Amino acid sequence: MRFREAIETANMDEVESMLADQVVFRSPVAFKPYTGKAITNAILRSVIEVFEDFHYIREISEDPMHAFVFEATVDGLQLTGCDFLVYDDEGKIVDFMVMVRPLKGAHALATRMAERFPDIQAAATAWAEAH
Repeated sequence: MRFREAIETANMDEVESMLADQVVFRSPVAFKPYTGKAITNAILRSVIEVFEDFHYIREISEDPMHAFVFEATVDGLQLTGCDFLVYDDEGKIVDFMVMVRPLKGAHALATRMAERFPDIQAAATAWAEAH
């Protein structure tokens, strides 16, 4: 699948092109969802740098939803997660939910992403202004 290949090769421009303008991103470490292509794009570009040894191990597809089970390491802690994607009729991702386990790995991910969040917000603002 196009999304899987783009993520696995860290082709974030390709991932960006797959996001709908009003995509909703549901983070495993944030209470409320983020809405919009700018912030979702910035989050995904950052998390791909936080994850070490990221790889998908399974793919489940039932239109319009696709699930991609992955493994990765954050600060030496191995975690397993799943990207749940919902596509619109044009093939754009309109809902992107991520779940991870175990809790200790989720905490490590939350800490690393929180450290980056000011830069993520700045990147989202810059992207929105450029587009």
